[in-house]
Amino acid sequence: MRLSAIFIRLIVFSAAAFLSVAAARTTVAVVEERSVMAVQETLVDQGYEWASVLGDGLQVILEGEAPTEAVRFRAISAAGGMVDASRVIDNLSVADSAIIQPPQFAIEILRNNAGVSLIGLIPATTDRDALAERITDIADGLPVTDLLEVADYPTPPNWRAAVSYALRSLEILNKSKISVNANRVIVNAISDSPEEKRRFEVALARNMPDGIRVSVEISAPRPVISPFTTRFILDEEGARFDACAVDTEEALSQIMAAASEAGFDAQANCVFALGAPSRTWGEAVAQSITAVKNIGGGTITVSDTDVTLIAPAGTGQATFDNIVGRLENSLPDAFALTAELPDLPSDTAEELPQFTATLSPEGEVQLRGRVPDDITNTVVENFASARFAQRNITMGTRVAEGLPAGWSVRVLAGIEALSELSNGAVIVEPENMTVRGNTGNENASAAVSRLLIEKLGQTADFDIDITYVKELDPIAGLPTPEECIAQIIAATEGRKITFDPGSADLTIDTQPVVDDIADILKKCGDLRIRVSGFTDSQGREVMNQQLSQDRADAVLTALRARRVPVSTFESIGFGEENPIADNDTEEGREANRRIEFSLILPEPPAEDVSVLDELAEELTEEEAATDADDSAAESE
Repeated sequence: MRLSAIFIRLIVFSAAAFLSVAAARTTVAVVEERSVMAVQETLVDQGYEWASVLGDGLQVILEGEAPTEAVRFRAISAAGGMVDASRVIDNLSVADSAIIQPPQFAIEILRNNAGVSLIGLIPATTDRDALAERITDIADGLPVTDLLEVADYPTPPNWRAAVSYALRSLEILNKSKISVNANRVIVNAISDSPEEKRRFEVALARNMPDGIRVSVEISAPRPVISPFTTRFILDEEGARFDACAVDTEEALSQIMAAASEAGFDAQANCVFALGAPSRTWGEAVAQSITAVKNIGGGTITVSDTDVTLIAPAGTGQATFDNIVGRLENSLPDAFALTAELPDLPSDTAEELPQFTATLSPEGEVQLRGRVPDDITNTVVENFASARFAQRNITMGTRVAEGLPAGWSVRVLAGIEALSELSNGAVIVEPENMTVRGNTGNENASAAVSRLLIEKLGQTADFDIDITYVKELDPIAGLPTPEECIAQIIAATEGRKITFDPGSADLTIDTQPVVDDIADILKKCGDLRIRVSGFTDSQGREVMNQQLSQDRADAVLTALRARRVPVSTFESIGFGEENPIADNDTEEGREANRRIEFSLILPEPPAEDVSVLDELAEELTEEEAATDADDSAAESE
């Protein structure tokens, strides 16, 4: 009986223990499963699908590879929001960081009357002292603020060329903002006048670096035009503007709308300028053009507040009076109208006096025709010499009596109009003047129109036929450096630069060759050119090298005397090196005695090695040395 009671107690305690263990396991499993599910759902909802969650009792274990350290930390925080943070076990790893991309090197340069400021990031290989010295020279005594930072990364391929061009631009432009990186240079500047703006554009167009995008925007104050003039013609050749000046976009729209209705379908080079006599300028010009259209042709000239309408010869008097009357009553109050109806030409008209001035493409000027007296003839010659910069002027004029009043003024005005052209002719007659030719200035027609109106009056009758030729434009027609060298080679083909025997004195026959080369280089602008001298193999090598150097220097001096900008040139004597013919014959030796022109090309940038690369290289060398020592030890 007693044994049975003990046995029963053991069974009861055993059953209780078993049930306790089972209940504990079940409880742990439920808590573990729910914790894992809660944490897993949270991580998935927040975009951390890469993380896996394991349960170990009350502990929640996170495993997986986080893309970054920040993402790993956020994943742990998310898990700690679902269970107690002390229960979260971090077994996460972080993916290896990708290769760090080098920063974008860039410089912002600002120059004004207060000095020069620089800010940006440059490579560590940059010569800071040389850069600072160059900027200081450009600042010319004004303060320089250098806020440049340095990064130890390889220099981009085009970085040096871009910075060099930016500094050349900074040297030219007194008020500018220049942004430069390895692929692009952006130049924004302010000029004092349209003429200065054009000079800046020509200077910046020279030596633009290859492989780099260059953006140049130079602003200039609007020109002041006096008289403020627009001249519109409608005849059998069509509708056209000889001059067009506007003050606002609204005025331009009004004028272009009226011109389109009159048959004008080209692009008018209207100049936005200061000096408009009235705010109703656009309205007055538009009404005047409409009157020309309604009358069937003619010329309308609006100069300041004076409106001059010249109808076609043969227009009916009633039609003329009607249209002129309507225009006179509709013009704004500030404007006054003068209308003229020319008579039909007479069949028995006598021969009219004439004066002709021509300008050839080579620059030769010929003046022919009648002048009233010897004094006027001398004045005409001197005035032409002044306007055409002492070019070759041929006088074919003769003194005649009975010339109309104001003939001298018309002749001088014609010569001044011709000076606006690259080549062309001017025909002066008592009642008319014709100007025709070619130019590289898109605004030449407007300039000639204003000139003739100012010199001859509002009612002057003149015809202008000026053609813009891109090749004559100093900007659009600017030759490339390679084209300049090719032109020099072509100019010296069949003739060469020669010297007196054994000396560096240019022969007389060489002067025309040097003149032609100088003319080419003046058009090419600021190029880096090497003048190389060569000799034959006669004599000692040292003497030949010195003679070739003296001859190259002599050519450089001759070009400088012809006002060629040679500050970027260099002269080098190579002696008897690089022969192009056999020195055993007289013909070969003559060919080897020569002067050559070539471009100075920028040296390719040296391969930059950063500090990190140097350390990696040193480690590689050390590992290689260690491996070699181990191999030697094993072989022993």
